Amino acid sequence: MAPYPALPLTDSQRKTLISQALAARDGSYSPYSNFRVGACLLGDDGETFIKGANVECASYGGAICAERTAIVKGVSEGVRKFVGLAVTSDVNGMVSPCGICRQVLREFCPLEMPVLLVPASYVEGKTRTIAAAEAEHGSTEDTLVATTMGELLPLSFGPEDLAKPRPGSGANVVPASERDRDATAAA
Repeated sequence: MAPYPALPLTDSQRKTLISQALAARDGSYSPYSNFRVGACLLGDDGETFIKGANVECASYGGAICAERTAIVKGVSEGVRKFVGLAVTSDVNGMVSPCGICRQVLREFCPLEMPVLLVPASYVEGKTRTIAAAEAEHGSTEDTLVATTMGELLPLSFGPEDLAKPRPGSGANVVPASERDRDATAAA
């Protein structure tokens, strides 16, 4: 797992992210899985908190996770960059964003963005916090796992990759008219 030093969160931002993620579970519509998930994102202004909950439907493929609900709400309201995330469920251990949520989050979140994986049993000042590397090798019951976007999605593909040169596509080939002009000038 690649280490990514987390961007700083104030104590107030951390507490609000956690409390809002826990509250967001109440908005879950999960009659099929009965697995409520809540998420809260912090906008890059450091003051905008956007909650999301998972929403299911009878056609299971149409369901949307809490993290993507929060992203869609934020982006549709004009927030295009986020600097903190908390995710929780009704489980007393960590629940981590699924693969597609990680990729969607990657579009709008820096690799150094702190991600807090919060147990349902969270109690401010009493619940222990561990790093993701520790969580890989032990129980996360009654434990908050602190990680980053880069740790959740190592070696990721992001928006900056679309700006890279693509010589194999023909897109970076010198147009024939320029080649002809350069050849004539050299002669």
